[in-house]
Amino acid sequence: MSEQFARHETQALTKTLQHKLSLQFFKTLQRTLPSVRAPNRSLLESCHTSQRSMALDLPPQLLPRRPSYLTEHLPSNSTLVPHAAFQPPEALPHRYADMIDTFASYKYRNTCNISSLDLHAAFAPLCNDRESLVEAMSSGGRIGHDAPYMPRGCDMRWFSTEEICEILSRFEKVIILGDSMMRHVIGSINVLIRKDLGYGAVTDWNFSPEERHDTILKRTADVVKNDPESLACPADTIDVIIEMMIRFPIPSDELDRLRALLPTKKPDRPYAFIFGHGLWNDLDLQATLDWLDTLLDVLKQHAPWLTSSTNYQPSNPHGKKKSGQATRGALAAAKRERKHEEGFWPRLFLTPNAAGKEKPDEWIVSQGNKALMVFEEAVGVEVKRRGVEHLGTWNMSIQSNKFDGV
Repeated sequence: MSEQFARHETQALTKTLQHKLSLQFFKTLQRTLPSVRAPNRSLLESCHTSQRSMALDLPPQLLPRRPSYLTEHLPSNSTLVPHAAFQPPEALPHRYADMIDTFASYKYRNTCNISSLDLHAAFAPLCNDRESLVEAMSSGGRIGHDAPYMPRGCDMRWFSTEEICEILSRFEKVIILGDSMMRHVIGSINVLIRKDLGYGAVTDWNFSPEERHDTILKRTADVVKNDPESLACPADTIDVIIEMMIRFPIPSDELDRLRALLPTKKPDRPYAFIFGHGLWNDLDLQATLDWLDTLLDVLKQHAPWLTSSTNYQPSNPHGKKKSGQATRGALAAAKRERKHEEGFWPRLFLTPNAAGKEKPDEWIVSQGNKALMVFEEAVGVEVKRRGVEHLGTWNMSIQSNKFDGV
C-alpha cells in the first residue's frame, strides 16, 4: 500500500508541477518576446483534466494531500510569513549621511575609488541604545564577499565628518591602547577627521612620498601643530592618541607613558579608552586579561577620579604568590571597586578581526579563525565582568579582503 501510494502521489505531483512550469514558462516568454505564441489552451486544459481525473480515480486514502502549513493557520510561526529582509532607512534628516557617499569630497576619492556606501548598507531600524548597538555590530556581517557591512537586527549610524568631530569633542581625550591592530582604528579616525583617503592616516608633512606610507599618525595633536589646515574639526576641540602596548607583561616605560597622559584632577570632560589585544600573546586568554587588569589598575591608581574609592588595591595581575585567602580577598575587592565607579568612564575592548587566506601557515593553529572565534567569545564574557564593553570584529571581517591575511 505504501509503495502504491508513493507512486501515485509522485505521478500526480510531477504532472501538476509540469503543468505550472509550462504556463509560467510561456507567460515569461510572452512578456519578453511578444512574437512567441502561447501553447494550445485545449492541450493544456486536457493535461490538467487528465491529471485531475487520475487523482479522482484514486481511493481517498491515496489522494495527494497538501502540506498542513499550506492549509492550516499558524499565527506564531514567523518563518512561514513572507517579509522583507531589510527595511529602507527612516526618512529622517539625521539618516541622510547614511544614504550618500560621505567620501565624495575627500582627497584622493577618485584615486582610491571607494565610496562610504561600499562599506556600510543602511537599513531600518536604528539601534535604540549603546548596548544593542554593540551587540548588533558584533553579530553583523556581509551578504557576499566584500559586500557592504550590515549590523544584525538594528542598524548603526554612518556619521559625517562634522558629526564625528562633534562626538570626539565631548571627550577631553580618547586614548587607544593596544597592539598593531589598533593602528587601524586611529588610522581610520584620522582619515575621517582629515577627509583624506590617501594620506589622512599618516604624517605626510615631513616625509618623502616613500616614507609617508609607513608612518602612522599617532596623535591628533601632531596634526594641529604641523598641518592644522588638514583637520576638519575646529582647532583644539579633539584629542585622540594611541599608545602601543602590544604584549603582556607590559614594559614599565610603556606604563609610564600611559601615566603621563592622565591628570591627577578630574577634567572638565570625560576620558574614553579603547583597548585591543590578543595576537602578540597568541590569543592567550589569561595573558590578555592580565594585560587589561594591569591597565585598569594603573588608570585607577593614577587617576583616582575614575573610581569612588581612593584606597583601590591592584588585583595582582603579575601573578605574585600570596596566601589563598589573601589572593581571593584582593580579587574580590578589585571586583567590588570596578562595580562602584562614579562618573562617565567609557571603555571599549576590541578583539582581533578574522584571518584571511594570506595569513602565514605557521599561525593557523594559534591564530587561525577557530582560535579567533573562541578567543572573541571568551573575552566578551570576561571584560563585561570588569565593566568594559566588548566589540567583536570576527563576523564583520570574515568575508572582507585582507591585505596580508592578518
